[in-house]
Amino acid sequence: MAHRRTTGSKLLMTALYMVASCSAVPVTDLLDRASQRSDTLHSLSTTLTKELDSHFPPIGRVITPRPSMCHTSSLQTPNDKAQALQISEADLLSLVRSLLQAWIDPLVVLSSSANTLPHPAQSSIFNKIQEMQEHSKSLGDGLDILSSKMGPAAQTISFLPYRRGNDIGQDRISKLINFHFLLSCFRRDSHKIDSFLKVLRCRAAKMHPQMC
Repeated sequence: MAHRRTTGSKLLMTALYMVASCSAVPVTDLLDRASQRSDTLHSLSTTLTKELDSHFPPIGRVITPRPSMCHTSSLQTPNDKAQALQISEADLLSLVRSLLQAWIDPLVVLSSSANTLPHPAQSSIFNKIQEMQEHSKSLGDGLDILSSKMGPAAQTISFLPYRRGNDIGQDRISKLINFHFLLSCFRRDSHKIDSFLKVLRCRAAKMHPQMC
């Protein structure tokens, strides 16, 4: 019993030490790490989309839902870098965290659906989805620490619930189309996340706007 208490105390102290260490890291360094992670996340989603395209039914390009039907479309985000530069750092980080939070459940859906996806690269797709979940979780943890350094506005999250459920379809065509649509939504949002974090990193480093 004493051994368990000792082990528990050590784990707690380790966790507290890690939090304290991260809290001591400058904002610019945290943004560098976050930007690297988001870049990897977007690269993975782009590679995944290309893999899926290699075996995507032609009819899918006709009946795939429009991007405006993505569950995150209601969130008002900058359309380009110029607009992003007009938003405060705290509000921009809030947008990034809101987008990332909105994909926790849909990434689970993609992961569980990839197991039975009718695609020759099914195993590779599943592994990359797993990687995306890990990077997304790690990025989210880092942004939680970063937001605590940037004030209440940065800690605000707009909740964007995913209401489509776990079923992406019963037949082969439906599964491929719905999986592709959900993945394309994530690719779009991961690009926004990566772009906004790069603008934040640039602004924190006091670079000129044209260099962001």
